[in-house]
Amino acid sequence: MLVNERIKLVRKTLNLSQTDFAKAIFISNGYIADLENDHKKAVPRILRLISLTFGVSEEWLRDGAGDMFYKSPEEKKQRLISLFSELPPRFQDYVMLQIEQLLRLSQPQEGP
Repeated sequence: MLVNERIKLVRKTLNLSQTDFAKAIFISNGYIADLENDHKKAVPRILRLISLTFGVSEEWLRDGAGDMFYKSPEEKKQRLISLFSELPPRFQDYVMLQIEQLLRLSQPQEGP
């Protein structure tokens, strides 16, 4: 199976139209149609967008190796660490603040 066929399979597995799939990754539905029909090649940026947006393994998209979706918490953690390490330090600080805020929001609120 080729990359373009894997992209189409992801979209169909998620039961999304080309328009909805394209909107989710901020590209035109015409571009998705061209990718799926192998009129355009999927650049690494597009594969990364699909991976991050839909939880799809970038390795699977590129090479067909492994599972389509990240499944285990360990896989998600490794992906998060990999992405975090690619960020400049100032963005890492921002991500840390956001995670801390999410943790505070997720804790049960004590009543009066």
